[in-house]
Amino acid sequence: MPLRLTSAPVSGIKKRKSSAQSRPRASPFASHARSKPSVRPSTPGGVNSKANDIEFEDYGPLEDLGLSRHIPETAPVDDVLDAIKHTKENMFEELPARAGMNSTRIAQVLNFRRSLPPLVSVAHVHTILDAPTKVEREVMELATAGTIRRLIVPGRGNDAAGLGDCLVLTEHWEALVRESALDDGLKEKFLTVLNRIGNTCAIPGTAFSSAEYMALVRAGFIVSSSSLAKGTSSVPSLPNLPSMAPTMPASRMGSNTSANDTEPTLRSQFHTATLFLSLPNTGPYLKLLGGGRDHLIALLKKSPSGEAPLTLLRDRWDGAVESERSFSVAKRARGEFAGILPGKTKKWKDFYGMSFRWVLEEAVGAGLVEIFDTGSVGPGVRAL
Repeated sequence: MPLRLTSAPVSGIKKRKSSAQSRPRASPFASHARSKPSVRPSTPGGVNSKANDIEFEDYGPLEDLGLSRHIPETAPVDDVLDAIKHTKENMFEELPARAGMNSTRIAQVLNFRRSLPPLVSVAHVHTILDAPTKVEREVMELATAGTIRRLIVPGRGNDAAGLGDCLVLTEHWEALVRESALDDGLKEKFLTVLNRIGNTCAIPGTAFSSAEYMALVRAGFIVSSSSLAKGTSSVPSLPNLPSMAPTMPASRMGSNTSANDTEPTLRSQFHTATLFLSLPNTGPYLKLLGGGRDHLIALLKKSPSGEAPLTLLRDRWDGAVESERSFSVAKRARGEFAGILPGKTKKWKDFYGMSFRWVLEEAVGAGLVEIFDTGSVGPGVRAL
């Protein structure tokens, strides 16, 4: 058989490689599932579960160049009256075009906002103006002139962090009285008493009859010290005032001594109790204010150092919501995830759209946080 002396390879015959060369080297990560770095596990709703927790975890404390005057320098106010009006008008944000709430929820949000009293905390006014002596002097002058009233709610704290030291314009207070369901005669009598007692918060026990006191208590314009100061040392605790006439025993029903017998008792209780001025729905207002402060501190403490840039803290407060920026609009047009609707965030579900700047000013005035200059990423916020 002749031999092929050509150099062409023979069909079907391959040169074997050594076993060491044919086997790839094992990788320590070969058993792990592969995934793209940009893909993170998501919740059933399509929102990254840790999207709001990773922005600032890898950074240390911010550079501190001293306290910042960011709030007073950017607030468009010059005096106490301007500060009260500005604070009252900017507590909530406007409803966004794509709110993610049905008509029933939108009505609830708007009605709740309208039901809140026109109160502004003294701490908030101090934060905006940042001139303690000037603010206190103006408050005293305006209160003496009858332009504003200072409402102090016992049992809500007397220091800066307390929730019970508030200001309200006299015209707003009178408007609430005139728009209430009280009888016209009682409305005029109550306004006359307000003008006579000046800027004090206590109501004399002989100013009204027991029926008038009951009507004012039900309307929310008067509260008893016992309902506010139980367990506190600032105001002595007193027996509860009755919310209605006591029910007569069955054995006495039909007798001549019916509800008229309770009148002297009610009058005696009102005359001996300590009564304070109030405004309707003051309780829900203070509860909302306290909840907003607590939530802001909780968001700030997500950072290990307890501080964060102002812009980052605002993003945490707003939540991972849609925006009208060009890249967000383009994502929505392509059908990609561009953020959740505002109605799904805590800001709108629990706080009815409370403005970030408003709650930040409240927290600064209460001494819960401070704002400082960083020199690189704008103002920073630190929990105290």
